[in-house]
Amino acid sequence: RNSLTQHRYCTHPTMKSAIIATIIGSAAAFAPAPVAKTTSAINAFEDELGAQPPLGFFDPFGMLSGDVTQERFDRLRYVEIKHGRICQLAFLGQVVTRGGLHLPGDIDYSGDSFDSFPNGVAALFGPDSIPTAGLVQIVAFVGWLECAFMRDVEGTGNEHVGDFRNGYIDFGWDDFDEETKLSKRAIELNNGRAAMMGILGLMVHEQLGGVLPVVGEM
Repeated sequence: RNSLTQHRYCTHPTMKSAIIATIIGSAAAFAPAPVAKTTSAINAFEDELGAQPPLGFFDPFGMLSGDVTQERFDRLRYVEIKHGRICQLAFLGQVVTRGGLHLPGDIDYSGDSFDSFPNGVAALFGPDSIPTAGLVQIVAFVGWLECAFMRDVEGTGNEHVGDFRNGYIDFGWDDFDEETKLSKRAIELNNGRAAMMGILGLMVHEQLGGVLPVVGEM
């Protein structure tokens, strides 16, 4: 019983440190923008997609201060979109698995079912986590997706940063007018930003414990 109590209330040191560092970084994102920021970047990118009310052009870390090229902005936007997409999947995964929905069958030849492993961060760290061989397979699969599909192939008709259609997937995108395309891109960008904060909140609450609406027991 003592060991179970310790396991319930003690967090993994590495995970705890990572979450604290992430919280500090996230808090800094809400700090006022530096007064000394030059106006060149604001003038150049204030009309870019994502610079919208109520914050407008929001660059608290000054990553676009000074003489910044369009190439650097596109790189930062590419990273933001990709992180947003990953976090949307992560948040959805948290809600689905904590709601009791898991893949059927066993995860390995030993007869361990998918629902026999804990949800969230505990599935990656801790005594009940997925075995190392399973984590290696996950990383290898993600790497394969990254190299084979989740990239912008030049010369395939992609229209903007983060467009991974690469000439073979469409879902009716070409039938939209320009205003609809911009609206859908803005929706994806905002959903990704919300998901980044959402999954961070779930990671923190998982360490704190308790019950959250929709998500359930942490």
